[in-house]
Amino acid sequence: MKNFRYEIVEIPAYRAIGLKWDGPYSEVSTLKNIIMGMSNRVEELEYAINPKMQLGLSYHLRPDGFVHYSVYEVSEEQQLPEGMIEINVPKMTYVMIHHEKDQNIGQSYDNIFQWLQESDYELYREPNVEYYDRLPIKHERYPYDRDVNKPHFDILIPISKRA
Repeated sequence: MKNFRYEIVEIPAYRAIGLKWDGPYSEVSTLKNIIMGMSNRVEELEYAINPKMQLGLSYHLRPDGFVHYSVYEVSEEQQLPEGMIEINVPKMTYVMIHHEKDQNIGQSYDNIFQWLQESDYELYREPNVEYYDRLPIKHERYPYDRDVNKPHFDILIPISKRA
């Protein structure tokens, strides 16, 4: 695929704290409120590693929707604020692309899926977990200055070398 710019990156394990949304696609419009709510609560995370980089971790664990964690990476000193959850992300290898603000988000994901079909990599899947999407784990990194209606952000899809 020409003009498909990607990077293979390895990210060490990390701890993150934030808000969880678990819902059907029919209620996905409410997810924006969770993301903005977490963005407004970042000051409660005294030990945020990078308070200007919000993370969106999506796991397609249900046939009618997905689970999404709107979080910030934090150090071990961070206490869990009321109403928030903690998630520990293991060390993983990702294919990473930068989604520009005027691009179609669906097309960005289609490009990743097509690249995977032609690459030496396959999707990382947790053992004994059933997923319901062709890209079952999607991690996104949103800069604080994004336009929520036309966002630019990094997309990271966990992968492993084909056996």
